[in-house]
Amino acid sequence: MKTSLDELQTLIAVVDSGAISRAAEALGQTVSATSRTLGRLEQKLQTTLLRRTTRRLELTEEGDAFLRNARQIVAAVEAAEEQMAARRQRPAGRLRVDAATPFMLHVIAPRVAAYRARHPEVALELHSSEGFIDLLERRTDVAFRIGALKDSTLHATPLGSSRLRVLASPAYLEAHGRPRRVTDLADHVLLGFSQPESLNDWPLLDADWLPLHIAPDVRSSSGETLRALALQGTGIVCLSDFMTREDRETGRLVELFVSQALELCQPINAVYYRNTAVSSRIQSFVEYLREDLARQPGW
Repeated sequence: MKTSLDELQTLIAVVDSGAISRAAEALGQTVSATSRTLGRLEQKLQTTLLRRTTRRLELTEEGDAFLRNARQIVAAVEAAEEQMAARRQRPAGRLRVDAATPFMLHVIAPRVAAYRARHPEVALELHSSEGFIDLLERRTDVAFRIGALKDSTLHATPLGSSRLRVLASPAYLEAHGRPRRVTDLADHVLLGFSQPESLNDWPLLDADWLPLHIAPDVRSSSGETLRALALQGTGIVCLSDFMTREDRETGRLVELFVSQALELCQPINAVYYRNTAVSSRIQSFVEYLREDLARQPGW
């Protein structure tokens, strides 16, 4: 009895998710059906692919070797489907996207419905990572990166740039006063990033006429967490326009040092490998975002 594509996809889903229950949810199946499919595959191969314990699943040596071939087979099928869809000039198949949480929430998520209305055959899989990731290791097709790029092996498509502003909530300013000079910041609570340290460069000049580098009183790896802290009146923050535009328009956050601030912008790029087999899906998604963002004020 020959192995089916469904069985290969089930094995990959179980390994990638780390649990049969999560794999079943991703595949739209019941846990029992997923477990039976995995058992049927092991029976056909007459070997154990996964060791099951109460806490985790672990690949056997045979399972690890089989999984590598399974991934290649599934990727080849996806590539063949992509080529057929390209002939019809309609991108199709799964597109795995990664971005920092703020960019995912404020830029990508609000545009998913409109993109899928245009390209209904593309199945989006959205992941959020606060730092740079290895696209191959995470099996990611395209990632959106904010700031200077370092990996020259990746193809980059610029989406534009977003200005940085120093902000605080009206509640914080009422309680602590409004800083008028850059030196006044020494008497205030500053919110900043735990990594990378370059994100703590604010668009203000220090005493040596260099961009101000702050030592945060409260740190986080997530810009969305810092935004939430600022909205709650915890302190002063420096964030990108793409995630604070509505906050500024509604008055939830107030820009500080308007006349003193430098016009410092963060470049935003879509990055992916040049030899990817899903280029038409990537191109359709990146171009849609770029076209729509170009119509936004201040982008």
